[in-house]
Amino acid sequence: MSIDAVQNVPLPPRKAAWRRWFDTSVADASDEVRADRIDWLRASPFVVMHLACLGAIWTGVSPIAIGVAVALYALRMFALTAFYHRYFSHRTFRTSRAVQFVFAVIGASCVQRGPLWWAAHHRHHHKHTDTPLDPHSPRVHGFLWSHAGWFLTPRGFRTQIDRVPDLAVYPELRWLDRFDTAVPVLLAVALFGLGKLLHYVAPGLGTDGWQMLVWGFFISTTVLFHATVTINSLAHRYGHRRFETRDDSRNNLWLALITFGEGWHNNHHFFPGTVRQGFRWWEIDMTYYGLVAMSWLGLVRDLKPIPAWVAAKARG
Repeated sequence: MSIDAVQNVPLPPRKAAWRRWFDTSVADASDEVRADRIDWLRASPFVVMHLACLGAIWTGVSPIAIGVAVALYALRMFALTAFYHRYFSHRTFRTSRAVQFVFAVIGASCVQRGPLWWAAHHRHHHKHTDTPLDPHSPRVHGFLWSHAGWFLTPRGFRTQIDRVPDLAVYPELRWLDRFDTAVPVLLAVALFGLGKLLHYVAPGLGTDGWQMLVWGFFISTTVLFHATVTINSLAHRYGHRRFETRDDSRNNLWLALITFGEGWHNNHHFFPGTVRQGFRWWEIDMTYYGLVAMSWLGLVRDLKPIPAWVAAKARG
């Protein structure tokens, strides 16, 4: 049976609730009634992920665990900003199907759902920014809802395939979207195994399976999530506005640093069609630098530049 044939198959609420933790194609007929209310049962793994960070009290910490956590934060932040955002959502460069899939998998490990879901919601955001149709506008919904609440609702869980027809043609991307917990679970298991292995072969590193799981997966992933969504909540409230856009987007250096360039948000909303979000030389954009390096290696190509008229306006 094809993936399309099983999309949105209605099930009784009790059966649908736990099935949707693993298979997002399962639909609950009651979702429409409570579309914009937090589904606490379905959101419980998200809550558990945060609570699991407290495990560091018992596991302790080691330099190797922190190093893995930081490395995974950096790799996955790049996958989100370069590929989930600038590639899948805005198509600001081109790449091969193999590279597309590799970074889709890395992005899926972030526990921010699949690439189709991410791109569909982001395209909708750009179309309706800071209006009642924008699910995470702090102007309309307030800080907490724009930061995380919207993400945990039945409407927030849905992937609107009609918004991403260019991506929906790839069955591997649709699989990642349907089974969006598969990659995170595999990463968590791999990190636990790595910790166990290091405890056995290199006990001097002072780590073990549980410590590596807590720091490498739970803490790194939780920090990654909250850093990412600051662009929804904080970058529409704090910073400066170079361009008069129809929304509240702002440029914020500190958010740009933790999100590898996404904090130049007013730039991005003024002209989202370029691969570069830092429009001035001093606007640090680590994602852009990484993509340039990948282009030198032939992994990506046709990086869309800042048009001359936009660059001139940015200097004005």
